Amino acid sequence: MRTTVVIIGAGHSGLAMSRRLNERSIDHVVLERREVGDSWRSDRWDSLRLLTPNWQTVLPGYDHGWDDPDGYASAGEVADFLSAYARAVGAPVRTGVTVTAVSGTDREYRVTTDQGTWDATAVVFANGGSGIPRLPEFADAVPEGVLNLPAKSYRSPDQLPPGGVLVVGASASGVQLADELAATGRAVTLAAGEHVRMPRTYRGRDVFWWMDAAGVLDERWDELDDIVRARHVPSPQLVGSPERRDVDLRSLIGRGVRIAGRVGRVRDGVVQFSGGLANTVRLADLKLERLLDRFDAWADEAGVEGLEAPARPEPTEVDASPLLELDLRREGIGTVVWATGYRPDFSWLEVPVLDYKGRLSHDGGIVTKAPGLYLLGATLLRRRRSSYIGGAGQDTADLADHLDAHLGARTRILDTAS
Repeated sequence: MRTTVVIIGAGHSGLAMSRRLNERSIDHVVLERREVGDSWRSDRWDSLRLLTPNWQTVLPGYDHGWDDPDGYASAGEVADFLSAYARAVGAPVRTGVTVTAVSGTDREYRVTTDQGTWDATAVVFANGGSGIPRLPEFADAVPEGVLNLPAKSYRSPDQLPPGGVLVVGASASGVQLADELAATGRAVTLAAGEHVRMPRTYRGRDVFWWMDAAGVLDERWDELDDIVRARHVPSPQLVGSPERRDVDLRSLIGRGVRIAGRVGRVRDGVVQFSGGLANTVRLADLKLERLLDRFDAWADEAGVEGLEAPARPEPTEVDASPLLELDLRREGIGTVVWATGYRPDFSWLEVPVLDYKGRLSHDGGIVTKAPGLYLLGATLLRRRRSSYIGGAGQDTADLADHLDAHLGARTRILDTAS
């Protein structure tokens, strides 16, 4: 089969790119290994809601009309939103198609699947960044009899065996799961390394209103000093609850959650933690203060009216002598949940564009080593807002323009050669 562009993945980024290519009358196909929105139904925990308010959950060329613009969509609602979007924009999605290889064939690419082969001039990787849990090597050292669970496999507290729970990782997923488990009366320990503390609301507005209005979400990848580090900063400690409550280390301590430092290793059934928890917490609080200072300065300069008086969150206080070791069996820990992030699955990619760590090398989504290859849906791809569904609108507009220019240049080269 022949097409101009193959888009791999029918999530929000792949569907938005399909809309952009339709606008430019560029022939393409979208390959999805399951059904549209399926990952939101089957790969998320039951109570999950987006971190971003619904008014930010938008995609190009479609007015979804959220019933509660200031609310936070559940995973099921996101799945329904994506299905409706695919129909509305007429995306040429082929479901139940698993990509098994992408290779280069003389200035073109061949996409091999379990349902046939496509030859294309360009390929867009929109298969998402959460394909494979990123687990430390010592995760396998958790002893038998203790459930060893990546966050991607967690669904609800009822799923877990009796006993306490150790949650490893204090990004959005980690603090949300610790919060949910503690609310059921479980004894919960949270291992916290580097984290981003953030209030749900500030001066009466959602924190994403502030980040959008103050220009934080529009900071570009090519303006940052260390883009590799920036792309690996944990997601902010937020929860999309109807009550707009905060969830961070301070609130978890109030729920009775025991906070430890970063996990260093697991040996003979004993988890060992870093002793630098206090410094880690102070750094997170300092960064939070700087962010809120930026918000206040922008509001003053812009003359924004109707805001509440500034009220800063209280500092996080942890034990001066933190927990350094945890004997899982002796402490009655029945489950370890690893909320340590994910990495995309490029095991099928046969074009030499991965670095020594298996990461796709790209410049704002443009794979410069292989013209015609593009990436979408990655953290801080082109802007800070790229990490969220609403960022796909700008990202796909930029990359569709680049792709269109690439196709035009290639056509001119072929015409000259003939």
